[in-house]
Amino acid sequence: MSASQERGFEPATGDGPENPADAEVRVAEVRTAFEGMLQIRRLTRADLADPEGVPAPWELNRPLRAVALALEAAGIPASAVGTSGERVASGYRVCDGEAPGSVRVEWVGPPGSGAAHDEEEALGRCVTVLRRLGWTALSYRGPRRRRFLEVEAPPSARS
Repeated sequence: MSASQERGFEPATGDGPENPADAEVRVAEVRTAFEGMLQIRRLTRADLADPEGVPAPWELNRPLRAVALALEAAGIPASAVGTSGERVASGYRVCDGEAPGSVRVEWVGPPGSGAAHDEEEALGRCVTVLRRLGWTALSYRGPRRRRFLEVEAPPSARS
């Protein structure tokens, strides 16, 4: 049994440790979790023409987890932090957004990594993945003109 099976699967948010010890096991766990999410969508949104294209009710209650799973399943790298809390890898970072039920997605990395230079293209890939899965993802500029996404479920999913 892998360590993540012992404590339950958690998608990468970008604030965890760098690459798991067994990358193949992690890929399989992510694939299983993502397929499970799509199956839940099919079962709970069966009345829709494209049930896989709208977040399921459980996703609305756990948007950070759902968004992180979508990005990880798409093969977009997550950032990571070392044991002292320092950034050790460039990638997405998912955290709570400003509004209730919203999620913020940033592209971050260690100093000198070029994350700021890569963020427009990288966040564009994140937008493509999230919109395909029915999320509303809007791009903004924050302090020091750094880009970030504000992600939330479309109004139709909340009803």
